[in-house]
Amino acid sequence: MKIGFIGLGAMGRGMAANLQRAGHDLVVHDAVAAATQEFVERGAVLVDSPQDVAAAANLVFTSLPTPADVEEVGFGERGLANALQSGSAWFDLSTNSVDVVRRLHGRLAGHGVHFLDAPVSGGPKGAASGQLAIWVGGERDQFDAFQDVLSAMSDDARYIGSIGAGTIAKLTHNIASIGINTVVTEALTMGVKAGVDPIALWEAIRSGGAGRQRAFDNVGRRFLQAKFDPPSFALRLAFKDAQLAMQLARDAGVPMMLCSLATAEMSEAMNRGWGSLDSQSFLRLQQERAGLPLFELSEQDVQTVMAEGDRTLPPIGNA
Repeated sequence: MKIGFIGLGAMGRGMAANLQRAGHDLVVHDAVAAATQEFVERGAVLVDSPQDVAAAANLVFTSLPTPADVEEVGFGERGLANALQSGSAWFDLSTNSVDVVRRLHGRLAGHGVHFLDAPVSGGPKGAASGQLAIWVGGERDQFDAFQDVLSAMSDDARYIGSIGAGTIAKLTHNIASIGINTVVTEALTMGVKAGVDPIALWEAIRSGGAGRQRAFDNVGRRFLQAKFDPPSFALRLAFKDAQLAMQLARDAGVPMMLCSLATAEMSEAMNRGWGSLDSQSFLRLQQERAGLPLFELSEQDVQTVMAEGDRTLPPIGNA
């Protein structure tokens, strides 16, 4: 089976190379002709357009910079849609828009073509090494049919749900990562300006309770289970710590926009009488604003996810 691959840039280059190493025959196209040279030298077939890729392969991957690029490759003058046959599958590995992937899925479904959103996380290093997460949304049977191919590019290719689910997972991951990095940076500037050497401070916070765990693990222990009473660490004590840190920031003359917002959230929860509940109880305020009930996952489900991650996922790159 020939596999089409469009977009051999920073991310696509590594994924396509891993497909070749796994023994798959590639048909390639890129807007920058030089990007295809190494693949052609290893036996790939170079074609002039996305349409030509679709004419030669029933399984196509795209790895492109923007949603507009994905739409152009799919439905442009010489786009994939001109030649994709009924029964073909197109996995878009790009970080896309939920609206765009659902629209493309709808347009192609009428022609019997399977479109799946399959964004990746791991950065260029992860794409090259295969230490890469791929989150797939779309028809489950198509994910199952091509899981071996996905696994040639990834050590963690997983089905997330219906079309758009993979993209939602990717955008959730990235905005959370951006937020965490911003808050940590905000706090570090406070500590350094208050008088601590940056490397010593960074080493210290990495050895603390939060620093020793995966960035997203802590919300599973309490928040996702709605397990706030009895507390592991009471909100009133966490709020006291936050107030002390904010005083330090004021004394050092460091603006703390995001940490101020978090402290204000804790203050509202304290005013509701939640001080004796767990320190994560103030996170419920966001659920209320979103109109969501408490999540109440079971402890077994949470532990299974965390154990799975500890066993199977080594550290990978950014994005």
